[in-house]
Amino acid sequence: MNRELLMLVDAISREKNVDREVVFGAVESALASATKKLYEGEVDIRVAIDRETGVYETFRRWHVVPDEAGLQQPEAEILHFEAKEQIDDIEVGDYLEEPVESVPIGRIGAQAAKQVILQKIRDAERETLLNDFLSRGDKIFSGTVKRLDKGDLIIESGRVEGRLKRSELIPKENLRSGDRVRAMIMEVDPTLRGPQIVLSRSAPEFMVELFRQEVPEIEQSLLEIKSCARDPGSRAKIAVVSYDKRVDPIGTCVGVRGSRVNAVTNELAGERVDIVLWSEDPAQFVIGALAPANVQSIVVDEEKHAMDVVVDEENLAIAIGRGGQNVRLASELTGWKINIMTAEESAAKQAVESDAIRKLFVEKLDVDEEVADILIAEGFTSLEEVAYVPLQEMLEIESFDEDTVHELRNRAKDVLLTMEIAREERVDEVSQDLRDLEGLTSELIAKLAEGGIHTRDDLADLAVDELTEMTGVDEAAAKALIMKAREHWFTA
Repeated sequence: MNRELLMLVDAISREKNVDREVVFGAVESALASATKKLYEGEVDIRVAIDRETGVYETFRRWHVVPDEAGLQQPEAEILHFEAKEQIDDIEVGDYLEEPVESVPIGRIGAQAAKQVILQKIRDAERETLLNDFLSRGDKIFSGTVKRLDKGDLIIESGRVEGRLKRSELIPKENLRSGDRVRAMIMEVDPTLRGPQIVLSRSAPEFMVELFRQEVPEIEQSLLEIKSCARDPGSRAKIAVVSYDKRVDPIGTCVGVRGSRVNAVTNELAGERVDIVLWSEDPAQFVIGALAPANVQSIVVDEEKHAMDVVVDEENLAIAIGRGGQNVRLASELTGWKINIMTAEESAAKQAVESDAIRKLFVEKLDVDEEVADILIAEGFTSLEEVAYVPLQEMLEIESFDEDTVHELRNRAKDVLLTMEIAREERVDEVSQDLRDLEGLTSELIAKLAEGGIHTRDDLADLAVDELTEMTGVDEAAAKALIMKAREHWFTA
């Protein structure tokens, strides 16, 4: 019988072209499954086959768990102190084994054994095929639509399958069984049942890789695609930069008579592509990203990572785009929040901001509006700037003498110190349960204190828009903080 077992393993190994070790493992699993049926409960059985002689032994085993954890599966676990009574140096995580009678291989049930063995072999074959495919380093999966599975498309390339989810298709794209298709390999998850390669045709990475295949200069590192933003099937923007002065990045990506960009567009169901010149200067980058709109001026807010972009009435609709598409894609491409406005809207906004800054300087620095307006005209927007910009910069202001500059700086520093002391006093009033709330930084706690929020329940009672206005966090973060603050209402 033992010799027959070895012959069986060798035969299956050759027939299915899988390692003998995989077949041995499948037979051990089949024997273990058959042995488990002799016991009540979820026992843990291990079978070990001698690879040389075919002799096998069977063990029932218990997983050693910490004493304080208790037994979650009494039939397959043992507490550490009990295990130490049998093996003195056994550790948590080890297994305590006991030899039991082996089931004859002829009695494990031909069908059950066959199923386990074949499944193991199929898994091994699939893993081998997958590893061979991945070793080629392909980023784009090219294959044929094999079937539909719960709305997703199963794409077959050779003997390897990938899953293209319905949500990752280009909108209005209608692919049928037998159609040839290409998609980006987004993820390989060996734990998934069925196809383990996750695909996408709507991801920005897919467009980047298509350009990489069409434009050899990218592979040669003469060009680089810095970023990409897509409205799949409709419009996209890519930002490119050249590392060789002889290479025009936009013209190179467009190709002779548009051949290269057209090849990408045809693959993506007619998706129109704007090719933008990347720049280290964020303002210049945004101007290029908003093309074909012409920009009059830009105001950059580093703190909020936003830009107010001024265009004339003729370019307003172009800059925004249909349904806000152009400005949205430009924002995604550059990573900056972009506010499109007319010159009149910009002037009105700047007037409101100037009024607020003027009021701040007049009240806190105890100066008249003329002095406040001089500071604003010189670009000062906060007390911190008045107090701590390099002294020489303020001394260069023609309207101020040296004594005035020193007086303004001292007043600003005194006000900031007073405000900091007041802020710390307000923070001290905040309850410990609010301080300990996960997700709250000291800066946020200070802003909450300034807004009169001193307890966890105070935060829990806020509306999302109230919290965003008070702290400046985005809507998603505000909602998460409020729900976190409310957790104790439901667990108490």
